[in-house]
Amino acid sequence: MNPVKNMPKKLLVSQMENDLLKDFQQSWAKHKYWVMARNQNAYNEIRLLAKNNQWDAMKQAQYQKLLTELETIEPTEKTLRVTYQHIWGYFKKQATSDEKEKYALLTEDITPDSHDLDHFFQHLITKYQQPYLLQMRWIKD
Repeated sequence: MNPVKNMPKKLLVSQMENDLLKDFQQSWAKHKYWVMARNQNAYNEIRLLAKNNQWDAMKQAQYQKLLTELETIEPTEKTLRVTYQHIWGYFKKQATSDEKEKYALLTEDITPDSHDLDHFFQHLITKYQQPYLLQMRWIKD
């Protein structure tokens, strides 16, 4: 006997949407700062899609479409600055004086071609074991 076949249609749809929501949440945790570094409007659009934790196949398709479109967009100085400020928020309270000074120095000269802040944050992520950031897709991937 197939339990899925005997499940009421409304319950089956609800379970599928819950599975889609869970998959989205895992993907978003990985891609959030990668998206932010490319396009703030796309970031905001995805946040609106996820509003109220309501998720379905149409929203999933839109989300995947946005991720695909962003593959061709390179970060800019402005989008990198905003993204790095968000990531810095995970460290600013626990960072040492030297790390705070280094962050301030590195943010003076942010360019899309520079990887200095990437390396600095990767060091901090490992040092301070930030689980959320350990799993993310890196900004300049």
